[in-house]
Amino acid sequence: MRILLIGATGLLGNAIMNELKEDHEIIRAARHNADVEVDVTKPDSIKKMYQHTGKVDAVISATGSAHFGPLKEMTPKLNEISIESKLKGQVNLILLGMDYVNDAGSFTLTTGVIMDEPIYQGASSAMANGAVQAFIKSAATEAPRGIRINSISPTVFQESSEDLQNFFPGFEPIPLSKVALNFRKSVEGVQTGQSYKIY
Repeated sequence: MRILLIGATGLLGNAIMNELKEDHEIIRAARHNADVEVDVTKPDSIKKMYQHTGKVDAVISATGSAHFGPLKEMTPKLNEISIESKLKGQVNLILLGMDYVNDAGSFTLTTGVIMDEPIYQGASSAMANGAVQAFIKSAATEAPRGIRINSISPTVFQESSEDLQNFFPGFEPIPLSKVALNFRKSVEGVQTGQSYKIY
């Protein structure tokens, strides 16, 4: 398959790349230092990315920034970070990319455990993750040409920094290799409208 991997230079993106690169052609997309540059918060940038890559069999999103901070300090502007990147950025990858995915191809987005299990300072991120999951469940029922749409929802990674892991007290971290396997399941499998929860 010809797979477009967005967020390829990040921790998760690298793990997905390592899992799939032996069996598929991977086009790496990121803000910098990739085969094609993209800023998912800007629809025009997403359009240019697809025009550059052309037709693909699968699109994987391992990207999306979100705001973390106490609810009492959150402002509409801070909340927009999650909305513009984690939510709208990923949804727009589907809306603007549908014509670039081949028949029976797929989109796989990334959400996270805190949409189901809240953590302190995670309300904005949880909102965006939950909205992405709801969008996928509904959009999958209308996707044309046999295109499948799924999401991967991992808990905190074993390889994450200690500072990040401290946000998840009592959560059992999982290895990135296990998360990457679920992206393979989404890309090479047959299910659609699914949220693969790894927790």
